[in-house]
Amino acid sequence: MPRPTAAQIAYGSITVIFSTLAMLLLSQTSSAVGTAVIAVSALALGVLVAMTVPKPKSRVVALSRPVERPTENPVPAAATHSKTAA
Repeated sequence: MPRPTAAQIAYGSITVIFSTLAMLLLSQTSSAVGTAVIAVSALALGVLVAMTVPKPKSRVVALSRPVERPTENPVPAAATHSKTAA
């Protein structure tokens, strides 16, 4: 299982903290059961957010032969223009 990145940990932690505070303030619960339900749901939301943060793409370096370039002589720029008869 791949390890979470720093961004995933940060986004998940911030989500847990702010969603817990928001739900506690909005629900105005004073019971232990209500607080536990809010804490568990905030934790689940934080894990969901952390898992959906896009991961950086890894760079894969292919080890292969260098690309061969054609050995033709370049055409001079003056030869590419067509002459017009006046």
